[in-house]
Amino acid sequence: MLDYIVVGLGLAGISFCETLEKQGKSYNVVTDASQQASLVAGGLYNPVILKRFTMAWKAKEQMELALPFYKALEQKLGVTLDYKIPVLRRFTSIEEQNLWFQAADRPGLDYFLATTIVQNNNPNIDAPFGLGQVKHTGRIDTKTLLKAYAASLDQQGLLHKESFDFSHFKVFEGHISYKSINAKRIVFATGYGLKSNPFFNYLPLNGTKGELLTIKAPDLKENSVIKSSAFSIPQGDNLYLLGATYKWKDKTNTPTEDAKSELLEKSKSFLNCDFEVVKHVAGIRPTVTDRRPLVGQHPEHRNLYVLNGFGSRGVLIAPYASEQLFNAIENNEALDPEMNIQRFTKKHYSA
Repeated sequence: MLDYIVVGLGLAGISFCETLEKQGKSYNVVTDASQQASLVAGGLYNPVILKRFTMAWKAKEQMELALPFYKALEQKLGVTLDYKIPVLRRFTSIEEQNLWFQAADRPGLDYFLATTIVQNNNPNIDAPFGLGQVKHTGRIDTKTLLKAYAASLDQQGLLHKESFDFSHFKVFEGHISYKSINAKRIVFATGYGLKSNPFFNYLPLNGTKGELLTIKAPDLKENSVIKSSAFSIPQGDNLYLLGATYKWKDKTNTPTEDAKSELLEKSKSFLNCDFEVVKHVAGIRPTVTDRRPLVGQHPEHRNLYVLNGFGSRGVLIAPYASEQLFNAIENNEALDPEMNIQRFTKKHYSA
């Protein structure tokens, strides 16, 4: 009998598998790669919400876990994942500069926000009021990570490439079974796919569609992430990610002309050069009404767990939430109440 079945192999699934491996637990993974959020993510790790100049939820604790986590994965998989890259926030006025300096004085933010305005020397970037630099930032190559990790599991015979079929899933008092696999516990890390999970679909997972363009801009020659009304992330070879959109009604992974037009219009606010669109992708971010993850144990079936709801910050949240969940299951440690699904359970299940 295995210790765990993990369903889903995006950032959440990979992070939980790594946690299991470090702790010597046995597991198999079932995934159909139907959810695209991790694959099409920009992959930025940036602890600051640049719209309001505030710290993201538990960002410092998450950074402290995430950076060693991805470094260990690089060594294990023999790939480069972590690209250190500054994030520059384009100022639109003197007032925004002043708000930045006020934020940089706050405890916590002072470590990440540089107090010197970066003067723009790139003629292909429009930033007359300069830029603010967020320090200690970078980009995780999520596409390379997902591909390399799946290949590693496949080589070990731990990967089942299929859609999880609930008609073959049975829950017993002390274990669960899926087809021919028996395990003590199962963790669902399926992103927006949670909506079709009969055990956890009561949770308020909204899902927000995001679309990204890859552009080729030989004249841009910019090595930093530029955050304006949209962001541009250097990819090398004159390629940049341009994103991202937020749509709440459309729940498909199909790229749309509307989103493409929106991103091209936003690019005009800060890009002064010609470019060519070479790729356009879309995915559904697993977002939650209260902007906190969905992590924890099913209220009735004690060997069913969920690891979900990371929104657009999966790169940072996934290792942190995975460690939290593992410690809750195996060491009986209390889950952070802000992410614990018990905050919603009372509305749907009697105590």
